[in-house]
Formats: sequence, structure tokens, C-alpha cells
Amino acid sequence: MPNKYVFDKITHPIYDVLLNTYASPGIIGPPESDASKSGALFASSAQNSGTLSVLGGSVNITLQVANNSANTTMYVSSITGGIGVALNLLSSFTGSFTLSSGGTLTTPTTLTPVNTNFASSNTSSMTARSSTAAPTGATTVLTSPITNNFQFMVNFTGGIIVPPTRSITLNVIGTLSVAGTVTSAANIIWWEI
Repeated sequence: MPNKYVFDKITHPIYDVLLNTYASPGIIGPPESDASKSGALFASSAQNSGTLSVLGGSVNITLQVANNSANTTMYVSSITGGIGVALNLLSSFTGSFTLSSGGTLTTPTTLTPVNTNFASSNTSSMTARSSTAAPTGATTVLTSPITNNFQFMVNFTGGIIVPPTRSITLNVIGTLSVAGTVTSAANIIWWEI
């Protein structure tokens, strides 16, 4: 059997045919683009700030989005957040975030999810709540320290799915061992179908 090239010519090794022409271009974008155009991409945010004494302490913020609908599924686009610290001794700072499934919040405050398509009147089927305490009874999905830039962003692009009767919980905690002001912030972006 003679040796034949599996691909095109050596100078052009990958076979290609232009299917998306100028007259009919093909555009590829993340699912969030279509969700936002359809008015189905939502965001919820929470923050907590505290001035700590000479002995320091912790500032918590927990953001939970619960899917209480009977027939709508939530797809997590991303989680973001961070910790703001006002002090001179940054070596005394530690911070982390934990993403969990479920959990119970202490004295929760109800939040209104925001539609990221500002022209859409669609409202979210999800229930968003926040608390200034860590959740209890949650199953940890991932946890990570918050390092030098004091921010985090994790893109899931729908990789975390919250079916009906389930919830997702994001907790951000900043701790100082000296006096200072700490602000903890948490954000969840999702679409629902």
C-alpha cells in the first residue's frame, strides 16, 4: 500500500472548507449570550462590611440561590467575589470562599435577582438570600483561599446545574488578626430554562 497523505498537502496540512462565508457568517458564543438576549440570565450580589477591634476577627457573607420552582432548571454561569481590607499589615489577613450545595442560612435577608438584559421584564424563578453568618449543613463543592489580589472568579458556563428543590450557596470570609475594616462580597450569575 503506498504512503498517502492523510491530510492535504504538506504545505497545507489541515483540510478546510469555508462554510461560514461573508454572506452567511457563523458566530460562536457562550450560552450566556443567548440566555441574556432571551432575558433569562440573572445575577445576585451580597456584601458585608465590618470594622474589627485590636484583636481582629472575621467578616462573613453568604449568598444562596434556591430553585423553588417546579419546572425550571438553574445553570450557573460564574461565581465572583472578593475581600476588601483597610489596614497596614496585610500579612495578618486570610480569606477563603466556599461553594456548596444546600445549607441553612441564619437570619437570611431576601434579595431580588437582577436580569442582565436591562430591556427585559422577565423575572427570575429563583429565590436569592444572604446572611452574615456561614451556612450550616451545606455540602461543600469547592473551596479555595483568596490570595494576594483579594478577588476570585470561577466560570462554570452551565457546568453546575441546580434542579428544582435544590440550592447553591457561596460563602466568602475575610479574617484579620489585627484591627482593620474588612468587606466581603459574593456574586452568582446564572441562567434558567
